[in-house]
Amino acid sequence: MTPRRVKPGEDHAALLQLIQTSFAYMEGRIDPPSSMHLLSLKNIAEHAEQNEIWVIEQNDAPIACIFLTVKPDTLYLGKLAVNESSRNKGLARALVTLAENRARDLGKSKLELESRVELVENHAAFAAMGFGIVGETAHPGYQNATSYTLQKPIKGTLGA
Repeated sequence: MTPRRVKPGEDHAALLQLIQTSFAYMEGRIDPPSSMHLLSLKNIAEHAEQNEIWVIEQNDAPIACIFLTVKPDTLYLGKLAVNESSRNKGLARALVTLAENRARDLGKSKLELESRVELVENHAAFAAMGFGIVGETAHPGYQNATSYTLQKPIKGTLGA
């Protein structure tokens, strides 16, 4: 299964559904609730137009996705989602590898993402892919950290 880049004019309903169902396990575990609740078809189309969204599909339906946002020295990874029945098959790793290649192509020296403090299994999965925690942030109105910032240097680029 080869990832493909999502186009802005596509019907993004299945992609939104993938993200909503894939992030459902976070309900009641993270505070504040996931920004996924603010995601709309319009937001997805705008992201596809201004940045990049990549999907892995099976039977013409998305089973995994990743949103990429170009920042000054970084390629930011967001909304990494894998359908529950497709987990533990290397799809997240394949999308992170794609992001590494895109970062290299764009001359970025690192990948960056954020993961909620409560999602320790995600921290372990990202650590296994070479990410390390470099900071923490608190959502507005919260005193304690609510998420960690993780980064991975990109080999083969300046600064890495």
